[in-house]
Amino acid sequence: MGKGGMSHGSAGEAKDGEEENMAAWLLGINTLKIQPFKLPPLGPHDVKIRVKAVGICGSDVHYLKTLRCADFIVKEPMVIGHECAGIIEEVGSEVKKLVPGDRVALEPGISCWRCNLCKEGRYNLCPEMKFFATPPVHGSLANQVVHPADLCFKLPGSVSLEEGAMCEPLSVGVHACRRANIGPETNVLVMGAGPIGLVTMLAARAFGAPRIVIVDVDDHRLSVAKELGADDIVKVSTNIQDVAEEVSQIHKAMEPGIDVTFDCAGFNKTMSTALSATRAGGKVCLVGMGHSEMTVPLTPAAAREVDVVGIFRYKNTWPLCLEFISSGKIDVKPLITHRFGFSQKEVEEAFETSAGGGNAIKVMFNL
Repeated sequence: MGKGGMSHGSAGEAKDGEEENMAAWLLGINTLKIQPFKLPPLGPHDVKIRVKAVGICGSDVHYLKTLRCADFIVKEPMVIGHECAGIIEEVGSEVKKLVPGDRVALEPGISCWRCNLCKEGRYNLCPEMKFFATPPVHGSLANQVVHPADLCFKLPGSVSLEEGAMCEPLSVGVHACRRANIGPETNVLVMGAGPIGLVTMLAARAFGAPRIVIVDVDDHRLSVAKELGADDIVKVSTNIQDVAEEVSQIHKAMEPGIDVTFDCAGFNKTMSTALSATRAGGKVCLVGMGHSEMTVPLTPAAAREVDVVGIFRYKNTWPLCLEFISSGKIDVKPLITHRFGFSQKEVEEAFETSAGGGNAIKVMFNL
């Protein structure tokens, strides 16, 4: 089950004088319940964290609505949540760099460090990865969790716990920018102005991208993107027949040409647009996973030597995320649009708010 805690069936009573650890359990489709969550013993390299901020991710909503996300299927009760930060309460005997009272952001994935991918440094692709709230591993929407100390990153004094929790979605954008080699000479197109599209836009700017255009079907999200620094915005439809016309609009908004396109939606239409809009010799980075299979104009793109790269989660991103946030190069605070406490009613309302879309971008729990 990973370090987070024990399975539903082993949730037991707290010792005398101890507060019982509670967590938000996914019990079935559209069914969340706050109930006891028994923590594992603290290992020598582990820390116990009092969780203070947890964001809701699209994958959390997928699990709530369908009990699955991509190929991961919830087969037994599971604690939800993985975007988190908190305060160290206890450290293992071999932990040297963290002490009780330290505020930390948690990287949610525990890799094996033994396979070839881990040894190559691409630990995000580890086949044995134990990742918060990815079945069968429990998540972090709980009063307390136990986690390896080396995956807990101390927050600078100027960075809040909510901003610490935002390092997780921001890491996706940072990893995408690294994969696409974004720099001061890279003009960027972002397909999708949802939470991941917006953090990818912010990351691209921090990496030095001189001009960024962002595309979406929703006026409100486009207005938010403009407020956050997009140089131009293009509203598009969901009709794949409109791709050619919309590519023309995008080219007008980005006259120098598009060096890199990030598809942060992952649909037939967005990927077709990305491949068609990107200049010859450019690159398309597939970030979103809306469709598991797509039919796209790959042959014309190949004839123009448009490279296609994928990303999966992230690796070694937390230090840079914290540097970007603490230095002011990235401001994630405007992305947090809704805040909730940790009661049964508020947990249900928070997920309804996140799933409902509307004006919600990032929904955050304050525990």
